[in-house]
Amino acid sequence: MNFLGKDIASIHESLVKGDVTAEELTKEAIQNTKNNEKDINAFITIDEENAIKRAQEIDKRGINPDNVLSGIPVAMKDNMLTKGVLTSAGSKMLSNFKPIINGTAVNKMLDADTVSIGKTNMDEFAMGSSTETSYYGDTNNPWNLDKVPGGSSGGSAASVAAGDVLAALGSDTGGSIRQPAAFNGIVGMKPTYGRVSRWGLIAFASSFDQIGPLTNNVYDNALVLNAIAGHDEHDLTSSDKEVPDFTKDIDAGVKGMKIGLPKEYLGEGVSEDVRNSIQAAADKYREMGATVEEVSLPHSKYGVAAYYIIAPSEASSNLQRFDGIRYGYRSEAAKNLEQLYVKSRSEGFGDEVKRRIMLGTYSLSAGFFDAYFKKAAEVRTLITKDFQNVFQDYDLILTPTTPTTAFGKDENKDPLTMYMNDVLTIPVNMAGLPGMSLPAGFSNELPIGMQLIGKPFDETTMYKAAYAFEQNTDFHNQYPKIGGDK
Repeated sequence: MNFLGKDIASIHESLVKGDVTAEELTKEAIQNTKNNEKDINAFITIDEENAIKRAQEIDKRGINPDNVLSGIPVAMKDNMLTKGVLTSAGSKMLSNFKPIINGTAVNKMLDADTVSIGKTNMDEFAMGSSTETSYYGDTNNPWNLDKVPGGSSGGSAASVAAGDVLAALGSDTGGSIRQPAAFNGIVGMKPTYGRVSRWGLIAFASSFDQIGPLTNNVYDNALVLNAIAGHDEHDLTSSDKEVPDFTKDIDAGVKGMKIGLPKEYLGEGVSEDVRNSIQAAADKYREMGATVEEVSLPHSKYGVAAYYIIAPSEASSNLQRFDGIRYGYRSEAAKNLEQLYVKSRSEGFGDEVKRRIMLGTYSLSAGFFDAYFKKAAEVRTLITKDFQNVFQDYDLILTPTTPTTAFGKDENKDPLTMYMNDVLTIPVNMAGLPGMSLPAGFSNELPIGMQLIGKPFDETTMYKAAYAFEQNTDFHNQYPKIGGDK
């Protein structure tokens, strides 16, 4: 059994009726994952023993009929702390690290009675757009094994797209939930910065990082965000705003909504098929009663340049803790303290992580801080103001998620070319806004993703618009062959 074409509510109904037990469901999920792993490599760790034990405990106390996530198999990205289970962030540096605590988002998923079957593959320390920088090997796209699944949450996205699990958690720093969601033809939500606690998330860039759900459909995505959202006293950046039920009135439609279509996101570099799919989506929204008009976000074109100064600078600071002494990888070749630092970091980090540490350290160094980091921070403010101006008159913004469909393995080896894959997602992180990707078409049998961008803490409106589009199109009902017949 795989979970293609299934949804959380129908599986939960089967659990409540006793047609299937949580243990049976978990074992089926694990077996299906194992069957797919030789082709996809979506997981770093399949936590079979603990998952089955947890499912048995849930069966023993009974499936909660009022908790739709009770007994549902899920997966966690490998940069989220999971007690007693390898948490490597896809790096050799943490290849021996088993946390003694769970992160807040993981705990909330456990509180919701889900069953985590394992930890998903990812770009090392979430630095990448293709899941090709992982110490544990590349993850492949279920739609075409010669294509990348996106990154850095490529393992989480591929595990959902292949039908291994019904939902997975990812993290998004510059597009790392939405871009893989687009490449894999699923739904991925990056909530507003502060909506979900980052406590227990191994940090890349602390002012950008945000945890969010990846699922096969919009309603399931809202269910998972319901579970993980909310204030956390451990995370001073988490918001104390009340968390609404994101599924409430999700079927209200879009009549009367005003949606902005930024001209800068449909220009040079965006493939014709992607552009046509977004224009078709705009027409569909008009057909459903929304107003869709062209708007401008003039400073978004500077987003990638500013991001690759600010984010590496924060990474340079965050990754100082991995020194070969306190925890993580330690070089056996070191002869003194200085060699211990240098060799442990040189051997423990991969090329992309080293590149960003060097870039960030340079940007923060004396004499260059004002020229680079301060200027990038000013650009970030301009990008934020652009969004604020548009949202004075519009409820949502509609854009492509990515300029193209999934690219080939080893196709974008030049770092600058790889960085440009996030050109349409990075501005959302710069402004701390919620953004989600959902299927909007196909090109050469590969999924095309469209991005909805919302006002701060207004994920509810985004879900309504996404659900309306999903229910009036058929893109979400098509599946990759790797996980089962189309």
